[in-house]
Amino acid sequence: MNSTKRVAIIGAGNVAKQHILGWRETKGAEPVVICRQNEDKARRMAQEVQLEGTTDYSSLLHRNDIDIVDIIVPSGLHAELGIKAARAGKHVIVEKPIDVSLEKADDLIKTCRDKGVTLGVISQYRFMDGMLEMYRLLEAEHLGDLIQGDALIKWFRPQSYYDSGEWRGTRELDGGGAFINQAIHFIDLLLSVMGPVKSVYAKTKTLAHDIEVEDIGVALLEFTSGAYGVIEASTAMYPGLPARLDIHGSKGTLSIEGDKMVFLHIRGQDPVTQSDVQSGGASDPTDIDVRPFVRQFTDIIEAISAHRDPIVCGSVARRPLELILAIYQSSKTGGGIHLL
Repeated sequence: MNSTKRVAIIGAGNVAKQHILGWRETKGAEPVVICRQNEDKARRMAQEVQLEGTTDYSSLLHRNDIDIVDIIVPSGLHAELGIKAARAGKHVIVEKPIDVSLEKADDLIKTCRDKGVTLGVISQYRFMDGMLEMYRLLEAEHLGDLIQGDALIKWFRPQSYYDSGEWRGTRELDGGGAFINQAIHFIDLLLSVMGPVKSVYAKTKTLAHDIEVEDIGVALLEFTSGAYGVIEASTAMYPGLPARLDIHGSKGTLSIEGDKMVFLHIRGQDPVTQSDVQSGGASDPTDIDVRPFVRQFTDIIEAISAHRDPIVCGSVARRPLELILAIYQSSKTGGGIHLL
């Protein structure tokens, strides 16, 4: 019996090709079809990536040769399409964010659970070399008690990026701006290290683009542990800097920049620095390493086989969304928001 999981790619966003390449390098998986609404675009894309092309999502869900549906469409449609796939008995993968509202995210999580299918949400930064090394150091408590964690995502997107799709930069389908689309990866990393957030106070603005959502913002966090944190998020910082994660503990500090650990200084030891950093999408949303996708896809395939949750399951992916929505609410009301 063939245990290979056959994958349908839904949509063709900026990371679609990385997904396809990632699936082709993932043991136990095979991408077979790409689905787009526009017939001409579906045909051209299918020829380019050498997959079958279709525009009929409903018919695709009834195919017995499709095991996994990988959804790469505007964020506000993730839950809607994911729920349809789960009801058809397909395992579901959605790009970040899980959706743009907690209500829709919860509906997707519940439907996948009720139907007994696996739900994974793409957060490939967790699977980059620097982050994996960071997790090993923190698990061994080399930094001591964590006292502050900061995520700095000072990226750049030209106006043409937002003009490339009618949904980009809209509240309805994009869900927001720099925080929910660009910064969410490092916000997820920050939460995975520092734990839950107790309260947040934030300010966001639109200063450099013609869009209805934010292109710059700052947030001050207090974690339930008592530690503090800062998030800076932007798509207006020309030419775009590598995203940075700074973790400070009672025994030392480590810094992640782009996809690598660039600084580590533990008390009583010599500092370690590294300057070879990839941009990781700082100015080009397609400048993304495929290897972390392969690692995350491998975890999802193994989770399906073992009947366990993948590392980034629905409930895990819900956490950065909850914080980002609280950031937006704080900026809107001008006050702090208590999450716990």
